[in-house]
Amino acid sequence: MSAIWWSVIAASLLVFALKFVGYLVPQKIVSGPVVSRVAGLVTIALLSSLVASQTLAGDGGIVLDARIPAVLVAGLLLWFRAPFIVVIVAAALVAAGLRFLGWMP
Repeated sequence: MSAIWWSVIAASLLVFALKFVGYLVPQKIVSGPVVSRVAGLVTIALLSSLVASQTLAGDGGIVLDARIPAVLVAGLLLWFRAPFIVVIVAAALVAAGLRFLGWMP
């Protein structure tokens, strides 16, 4: 087997071990307000970093294209609590419109 497969197997075992250890932690530690707050903040941070990396990542660097205004429009609509389908359609229309007009690649 190649080194990649050994890495995948090792990572799988590590994740399984971490999940198993999670079941051994007492409930009073896990259900505390600090752990709940940290878990919520970590989730938001991971999702934000995923959106940023998918929006700005390109061929070996940062790419400024129609995805940036589309994500800004989506964020603005989410701020005003628009329905999710409206957010998706509006962001897609903004990106498509900018690309169609040739203002952004």
